[in-house]
Amino acid sequence: MAPVGDRGWPASVRIVRSPRRTRTVSARVEGDAVLVMLPAGMPAARETELVERMVARLRAGRERRALNRARPLEARAAELNRQYFGGRLRWSSIEYVTDQQRRYGSCTPATGAIRISHRLAAVPEWVRDYVLMHELAHLEHPGHSRSFWQAVNRYRLAERARGYLMALELAEDEGEV
Repeated sequence: MAPVGDRGWPASVRIVRSPRRTRTVSARVEGDAVLVMLPAGMPAARETELVERMVARLRAGRERRALNRARPLEARAAELNRQYFGGRLRWSSIEYVTDQQRRYGSCTPATGAIRISHRLAAVPEWVRDYVLMHELAHLEHPGHSRSFWQAVNRYRLAERARGYLMALELAEDEGEV
C-alpha cells in the first residue's frame, strides 16, 4: 500500500464496509484518515488491492492539483502562444496529469485539451516550454506533418530540448531517475 502520513498526507486508512454497497468502491480524505468504502461481502484478497488503488488515485489527484497550483502552465502557454503563434491559438484546458508515464504531453485538438506529464514539473523551464510548444502546435496541425514540425522548430531551443528529453528517457529506462 502507498505510504501514509508523509508530506501532509493522512496518517491512516480507515475501511468502512457497507451492506448497501454491492459493487462500488469509493474513497475520500476525511480528517486525518483516508476513508475507503467497500461492499460488505468483498473478499479480503480483493480488499487489499482496491484499498491500494483508491489510496494511489487520491494521492495522484492531490499531487496533480498541487502541481497545477504551484507551477501553472496557463501563463507559460499564453506567452508561447503570443510569441510564436501570434496569440491565435485557443485551448479549453492545460494542466499537469499524473497518468502519463511514457509521454511528456498530449493534445486533443478537437476539444482543445492539453495535458502535460507531472514528470515535467522537475525539468528546466526551457524543456517544459518545448513540450508546451509541441502540444500548442497540435492545435493548428493535428498530426506530425512538415508544417507541424516547422511550427515547433520556431522555438529556439527545440533541438536542445529534444536532446534533453532523449537523455532523460535513457536515464529512466536504466532506472537512474
